[in-house]
Amino acid sequence: MGRHRGPARANARQAAVLVALYPRDGTWHVPLMLRPAHMVDHAGQVSLPGGTIEPGESSQEAALREFSEELGVGTEGLEVLGQLSPLYLFASNYQITPWVAALDRLPAWVPSQREVARLLEVPVAHLLDGGNTGHVDRRQRGLGFRAPCFLWDSERIWGATSMVLAELVALLDDVEL
Repeated sequence: MGRHRGPARANARQAAVLVALYPRDGTWHVPLMLRPAHMVDHAGQVSLPGGTIEPGESSQEAALREFSEELGVGTEGLEVLGQLSPLYLFASNYQITPWVAALDRLPAWVPSQREVARLLEVPVAHLLDGGNTGHVDRRQRGLGFRAPCFLWDSERIWGATSMVLAELVALLDDVEL
């Protein structure tokens, strides 16, 4: 099954993320965030809005709450379209449930300065273009590895965010946007 598709550890922290599609300049976009360097988990990485599921909260509720908290916008006009494949991150011991939603308008973003160093508004068409992919070489715990990534602006979007976006791209590959 592989490291990310295998069973999560029994003590895995449950989290959810939101892939929010929204119209801008006649095309669909996805908001991504560059995490500040001071963050405990995934510092300096590009991520989807999301975080830990709180007690009594569903993964969908957590994804919507985190989207609102991190990007400073309400969820009015947002329609949840469905769930993507759950993903286990062995390095941080998170089990992530990704959700996809569509907004009916361009939001007035007010990113949380504590959780967002920079907002990236990535056109879906850019993600669908295979010429905008690459790889990133990483070293963790003494091991070197190469991971696929999406390229946007000066950022390399890799890891869980890349895997979630790759599944979205696979689903949208035959859809006219």
